[in-house]
Amino acid sequence: MEKITHKPVLKIGVLTFHRCINFGSYWQARCLAEGLQARGHEAEILDHESRRVNLAEWRCAFQPVLPTHVPESDRPLYRAKIRKFFPVFDTLPLSPKFELDNPAGMEDYDVVVVGSDEVWNLTHPWYGRCPLFYGDGVKAERLISYAASFGNYDASWGLEPFWADKLRNFDAISVRDENSQTIIQNALGFTPEMVLDPCLQFPITPEPRDLDILKEPYVAVYGHNFTESFAREIKKWAQKQNLRLLSIGYRNDWADEQWITADPHDFAHYMANAQAVATNFFHGCVFALRNAKPFVCESSPYRRHKLQGLMAKIGGEKHLLPEGTPTEVYQTLLSTPLDAEILQKIERLRQTSHKYLDRALRHKQLELA
Repeated sequence: MEKITHKPVLKIGVLTFHRCINFGSYWQARCLAEGLQARGHEAEILDHESRRVNLAEWRCAFQPVLPTHVPESDRPLYRAKIRKFFPVFDTLPLSPKFELDNPAGMEDYDVVVVGSDEVWNLTHPWYGRCPLFYGDGVKAERLISYAASFGNYDASWGLEPFWADKLRNFDAISVRDENSQTIIQNALGFTPEMVLDPCLQFPITPEPRDLDILKEPYVAVYGHNFTESFAREIKKWAQKQNLRLLSIGYRNDWADEQWITADPHDFAHYMANAQAVATNFFHGCVFALRNAKPFVCESSPYRRHKLQGLMAKIGGEKHLLPEGTPTEVYQTLLSTPLDAEILQKIERLRQTSHKYLDRALRHKQLELA
């Protein structure tokens, strides 16, 4: 391999879903941009703007637990949560704004990194079939993906040639789950690399917070529309341990306390200080793993591919609990420290993910050296 005598600084744009009212989306965007900056590059998040997308995102954030009804008393709380996200978005390393559906105003970049998140999910309710995330109109000399996902778009549906042809313009592709890997294999004829979500790959550095709500021990409840059996088992274990159940971001009436109005930095502290985690969200699992917390997760049709892909990758399948799982399994998983082997696998994947980024960026560095 040709040696670079000096490493040119690259101007890198990160193309992702960075303005979602969602803790995980915020942190994966921030972690990827800061991870690239830590490699010595000028990295910023491409600040695409769309009134259509904003209205859809905000409507969803006002009624996030559908099909469960949102009581009128919760609407001011969800409004407060949404408003807390706006100033936090402004702290991200953002590019000048440009129109999502007309990216002519985008600046030029040495490299654009598409990912992570469900950037290629053709059935996403408002970002689905947006050509920008498939590389159309991107002003970059080199186009790569990092931990991209097709979300709940199933590999058995196949990828239309129209979209597959766009992905052929990528210089390097990596994904974060097996379903996405299979879609690329079937459509493009090669196996893309599997890498870690940015929240597992790079450091998470929340703003310092003095949060009274976190000072008494608790179990983190993150997600919504849990099954009755899952809720019952979590309550049973928490009561036995004399721990309160603290639900963040969404109402779960079976929890002891509701913290709906948290912002992304609150969330990072919340996950880091929990005694254990009960979730049905992808980033609930990611943050439990990031902080080496005991955790259990139940899957849902929308998040099935993401959750199964993550657990298969790190050997954590036993943490995904189907309905009817015996009480003893819940109690063992929530009471036992995370397996050292899982943490070792994450560390090995962290190294291979770093190597992927090194190779993907190296080609442009060689050109500029």
